Parts: sequence; C-alpha cells; structure tokens
Amino acid sequence: MSGERVTIKTPDGEFSAYVARPAAAKAPAVVVIQEIFGVNAVMRDITDGLAAQGYLAICPDLFWRIEPGIDITDQSKAEWDKAFELFNAFDADKGAEDLQATITAIRADPGCTGKVGSVGFCLGGKMAFLTATRTDVDAAVSYYGVGLDSLTPEAEKLTRPVMLHIAGEDGFVPKEAQAAIHAALDNHPLITIHDYPGRDHAFARQGGEHFHAGDAETAGRRSLAFFAEHLG
Repeated sequence: MSGERVTIKTPDGEFSAYVARPAAAKAPAVVVIQEIFGVNAVMRDITDGLAAQGYLAICPDLFWRIEPGIDITDQSKAEWDKAFELFNAFDADKGAEDLQATITAIRADPGCTGKVGSVGFCLGGKMAFLTATRTDVDAAVSYYGVGLDSLTPEAEKLTRPVMLHIAGEDGFVPKEAQAAIHAALDNHPLITIHDYPGRDHAFARQGGEHFHAGDAETAGRRSLAFFAEHLG
C-alpha cells in the first residue's frame, strides 16, 4: 500500500502528514502519533496497517517545529541521541494543538465518516492521552505513554473513551509511575487500562529490541475492537 503526503496548515505554519487510504470510499479516521524517531518506516507501516483494517489513517510530523521531516530508526546510538534531543525540545502543548489541526483536517476529508480516533506510541502515547483531554477526538489509544503519571489530573476533563497499554517492565515508565497511573485512573469510567507483565517499553515496535509478537498482537486486537466500538 502506498501512502500520500498531505499538508496541514496552522496559524504558526504548515506541516506534512502521511496518509493511507482504505478500500472503502468513506471510513472512520485514525491519527497515528509518532514515537521519538519521527514519521519513519515503523509509523508508516502502522498507518498502512490501519488502512488495511478499513480506516483512513494519518500520521502527522509532530517534530516540524523543531526539524521537519525526521525519519530515523532505533538501530544506532547516534539516532537514539538525536531522538532524545528532539524529545527534550518537543513542546507537548503545541503538539496537542497540531494534533487538533490534524484531527480537524482529516475529519473534513471527503473519505472520512466524521469519526476520528487516535493511537500513539511512546511520546505519541502521551500525546494520545492529551488528544482525549484537549481535542475533540472521538476515542484514543495510548501505548506505553511516557509521563502519563504527571498528566492524570487532566482526566477530569475527559469526555471521550481512552485505552492505555502499559508495559510492566517499562524502562521509561518506572513502577512508581505505573502505580500512580493506576491509582488515579483505574476507576475512571472512560478509561480502560491493560497491563503487560514482563514487557519492556516499545513491545509493539516491529523490529525493536523489546518487540514481543504475542503481546503486540493482543494489544493490537484490543485496540481494533476499541476503535470498532467507538468509531463505527
């Protein structure tokens, strides 16, 4: 499946996004929110995979304000150093605004039914949670979101359903952070949390050091069922 590039305009400038279209003429949309490696092959494959599942999928370049067009891997120290440099420079508040712009743009696409979900990984997992509290997205899925423990007060603003996938041995989300997330969010009526004991950060990243095919498949199945329920 070959995707297309679109341009999304904001008051601060414009940025690109990768779009993959399903076979259907009209479909719900899903915004795919990148890890710290940019809109790379892993993110494009996830976007293509969602299109194959029947969704209009879009992956925006959230690092455009720092450096547009980042497309690196997790395979070398230099790339990891670059990724963390970008992560540290990233403004989550502006990122949430850019995600709202993406949601608005894809919702207006002739191929969209009007329903839009989000799914994010790592940094994108944090941003997926913020789409649920700060944008008009219809449903959000967060994979191993970093820093969620500091964002739990935002759950008071939730009006849309959220699913969190938490890796039990996440090197970037320590046990005390996981405990804080559970303590604050377990009883929230709009939040579903799935734990993956023994898994490390990015267990769903194909080709990654901690990839676990079984739990990646389980998480993916749960995410698709969640989107089918709330975006259908």
